[in-house]
Amino acid sequence: MVQAFITLNDRANRIVNILKAKYGLKDKSQAIELALDYVEQNLLEPELRPEYIKKIKKIEKSGKYTKFSSLQQLRDEIEHA
Repeated sequence: MVQAFITLNDRANRIVNILKAKYGLKDKSQAIELALDYVEQNLLEPELRPEYIKKIKKIEKSGKYTKFSSLQQLRDEIEHA
């Protein structure tokens, strides 16, 4: 576990306190972790998530993917599936 000393402005501090109270968390660090989890799940690009990389590697290993030579070929596959 990494410890960090951070400075929050009044607005950010209020938000952390609201998260802490709303979700019944023990301390502000848990509230910050909750907020960062939300950011990771909703704002980061999927290719940056470790679980996305694992999923792609699993698909590559199993060979359960189809190569398309054109966008039209992909559209045809989707529309007729």
